[in-house]
Amino acid sequence: MGRARDGGEVRRLYQDVADEIRALIRAGQFPPQTRLPAERDLAQQLNVSRPSLREALIALEIDGTVEIRMGSGVYVLEPTDRGPTLTRALGESPTELMQARVAVEGAVALLACARVSPAFLDRLGTVGTAMLGAVEAGVDPMAQDRAFHMAIAEQTGNSVLSRIVASLFDERYSRISARLSSRYEDRRSWMAAAEEHAAVLRALAARDSLAAQAAMTRHLQLSAERWIDP
Repeated sequence: MGRARDGGEVRRLYQDVADEIRALIRAGQFPPQTRLPAERDLAQQLNVSRPSLREALIALEIDGTVEIRMGSGVYVLEPTDRGPTLTRALGESPTELMQARVAVEGAVALLACARVSPAFLDRLGTVGTAMLGAVEAGVDPMAQDRAFHMAIAEQTGNSVLSRIVASLFDERYSRISARLSSRYEDRRSWMAAAEEHAAVLRALAARDSLAAQAAMTRHLQLSAERWIDP
């Protein structure tokens, strides 16, 4: 959870963890060109979860402090100048973002189920087909993914919920979330998401509100596992 500093800025956990790692680097514990300890060991040393550590490392990579080499490890880079002393905000924590989406969008699916119409089901079906087409063509299907979730939010008839869902989804475009996506999202993960969307659509078509809520919750939980903690 974020902590406020003087001036009212809310600090995300990944910023604080990144600052701790940077301080250890500057103190000489991790010299340039050396590899940081394994993720599990470093998380234990800093007493944080592995997803929070992963977010912090991505923030450090973005500001040029470390380089993440997939399959090899995380390496400290040679400092080009004094560099930042505090990690700047790069968007909401992806971990907290997905926790919020699970809480909100499960309820949204339940509410939308009471207002299901043929036109709404057709709209979702069209979006689902377009998403599969984008994945098959190797095109980023994020726009279709957003359209699917927004269609369900709008079907509730609650403009506040629609704005909340839009705001949460659009955090996927932040620098830290986009960097995670570039590392862990691929054709297989998007195909899995499309299949989960189909399960949500089937529950909505059956007018089964509890099944729709469960299908949406499961979809977002699995998405978080694929995206944040693969």
